[in-house]
Amino acid sequence: MNVFLMPFLYFPEDKSEYIPAAISFFFFMILLVITFMWIKRNSKKQEEETRELEERILRERREARENQEL
Repeated sequence: MNVFLMPFLYFPEDKSEYIPAAISFFFFMILLVITFMWIKRNSKKQEEETRELEERILRERREARENQEL
């Protein structure tokens, strides 16, 4: 019967044992938010660089096509 009651779960009687878990949870949540913001900022920067590269390539192709027509 204990197998069905999930004996691997531990709920302490003394609720002060939750404090270290809460501290580590908030620490990792803050770390997660910082990492997410860094990835988002880095992605936006790469997107802008890619857009500039694409515009430059299209401009060079257009100029090459115009030079061939002349």
